Amino acid sequence: MPERLQQLERWLEHACRLNAYEIAPASADASFRRYFRVRPQSGPSLIAMDAPPEREDCGPFVAVAERMRAAGLHVPEIFAQDLQQGFLLLEDLGCVDYLQVLTADSVDSDALDALLRLQLNAPVAGLPPYDRAMLLREMQLFPDWLLDRHLGLVIASDEQDMLAQVFQDLAEKALAQPVVCVHRDYHSRNLMRLETDNPGVIDFQDAVAGPVTYDLVSLLRDCYVRWPPQQVDGWVGEYYRRVDAAGVLDGVDENGFREWFDLMGVQRHLKAAGIFARLNHRDGKPGYLDDIPRTLAYIVE
Repeated sequence: MPERLQQLERWLEHACRLNAYEIAPASADASFRRYFRVRPQSGPSLIAMDAPPEREDCGPFVAVAERMRAAGLHVPEIFAQDLQQGFLLLEDLGCVDYLQVLTADSVDSDALDALLRLQLNAPVAGLPPYDRAMLLREMQLFPDWLLDRHLGLVIASDEQDMLAQVFQDLAEKALAQPVVCVHRDYHSRNLMRLETDNPGVIDFQDAVAGPVTYDLVSLLRDCYVRWPPQQVDGWVGEYYRRVDAAGVLDGVDENGFREWFDLMGVQRHLKAAGIFARLNHRDGKPGYLDDIPRTLAYIVE
């Protein structure tokens, strides 16, 4: 997309007044957004986000960044924005994500602490609701893209009915949970390791008002790294005690919270397995296929 890159460079030079800098690809994700690392001759490096407006809307990124920063999370500061063109100039949180350096301590002390701040401090007013329609639409990606398109499986009508009933049951369990601000992709690739104020949190623009266990599942049953089940059980129990003490759970006991956590995981991993297949077939991104076995294993368990 050379014209798009030239458009970005003109914006950096004219609107952001960066006249002497180097620019290089920083990362890409599962959407149509692209990120470039901008290195001025003086001062710290920056990140330029390119989100083509016909494909992506930068507005939610800006709004959710403000919401999460106010809640005490370290999200990238926004130095300049042009929502009409789809450009943002951001604080550079580096290139070391938690997947590269993850340890039990970093999950326990940093990521869980930040998640608790998000759930206790970030208001849900104004966020899209994680409602039944969205939950069911996400789970439908599993038969549509993984079973049908990727594996070529033809499932019988009684199996289709069974899946539809399971999807309804999982949606009911999700909707029964207390509603908090949900990042939706709170996992090791979206948490950045910094020298101070960890973790840096990115890729939050799809935040919704939804179930209290969703982000906890994303972190502890991560599609990209697997923790020993006994360790996960300990983390879940400790997190339950913290959110319960904060008055979030409205009398739900630990067994009920663990059931929510497990069934929320089934919903999320059905969705994720379907998305990984869709990224390969629709978007030409096969790199996520290797993560499908780990994701399906969580469902089987």
